[in-house]
Amino acid sequence: MAFKITDACVSCGACASECPVGAINQGDAQFEIDANSCIDCGSCANACPTGAIVQE
Repeated sequence: MAFKITDACVSCGACASECPVGAINQGDAQFEIDANSCIDCGSCANACPTGAIVQE
């Protein structure tokens, strides 16, 4: 299961720099995770200061 970014995202970018496969990019309103690229490692969730990243 891939991770997803919830509305609690404050667009700080901490998650994007931690993703080893580059699956996280800035979307229109907040950062988004490409579920097809996500390898379910959890690095992004651990780096998120607001806890906005959860497993789908």
